[in-house]
Amino acid sequence: MTTETDFDQATAVQRVGDTGDRFQAEFRTEWLNHGHVNGGFVLAVAARALGGVLAEGSAHGDPFALSAHFLSRTAPGPVEIQTSVVRQGRQLSTGTASVLQTDQKGAETERVRIIGTYRDLDTLSDEVFTTAACPDLPPPGECVSTETASEEMLSQSRLHERLDLRLDPATTGWSNEEGPSGRGVASGWMRFRDGREPDPLALLLASDVLPPVSFDLGAAGFPVTVQIAAHVRAKPAPGWLRLTQRTHNHAGGFLEQDTEIWDSKDRLALQARHLIYLMPFGD
Repeated sequence: MTTETDFDQATAVQRVGDTGDRFQAEFRTEWLNHGHVNGGFVLAVAARALGGVLAEGSAHGDPFALSAHFLSRTAPGPVEIQTSVVRQGRQLSTGTASVLQTDQKGAETERVRIIGTYRDLDTLSDEVFTTAACPDLPPPGECVSTETASEEMLSQSRLHERLDLRLDPATTGWSNEEGPSGRGVASGWMRFRDGREPDPLALLLASDVLPPVSFDLGAAGFPVTVQIAAHVRAKPAPGWLRLTQRTHNHAGGFLEQDTEIWDSKDRLALQARHLIYLMPFGD
């Protein structure tokens, strides 16, 4: 008998009515990060709903290439996800998903709009030609666990109660007397505390769980995600995920955050890019 994990429960969606293209979900407070709904978590919930619709008319149930635009601030609480099928082909199927919430005035407001292409990841070729290099990180036991963060930070980031996240000490100077390195890098290891093994939806979450690269850059401002583009390159093998993020350009208050996620077999499982606005403190 399979026991449903915390992440499975938190990302569960239910159909609304008889139309089959609209779903209900809940953004739970225990998955907040810095007091806000984590962007990778939002993406995982919407991707689950869209994948369910596309898989009904094809064998394409795995997220492959997703682009998510964050239109307004997502809040904890109930949401609805409106999906639509754009095209279903032999290799790929594409659809859209809109994440909707009721605002403080009682009006239905679109929070996030996603266009996603899906396929059966098990049918991908095993051939790999790449110049990408698996990150050389210290073992998890030699990295900095987020459990050591202050009680104030952990109370605002309950997401980390469910994740075993170990940060590379070379990228945590911003949190101690060393200070930020100025390189704009974050890296570390991640797994679920309840033993759930990673899958494509977990990769989407993992793309947004490291400290923002702006911390290591030493740039002031609260990071707000404007857009995420994510490419799932493989179903990850069981075990730890290795995460790396970096930025090359911070200009006009915006920066990109490029992410690579590698699985326990040293395969590149996900590539993603976030466009982030550093909102001035106090705004």
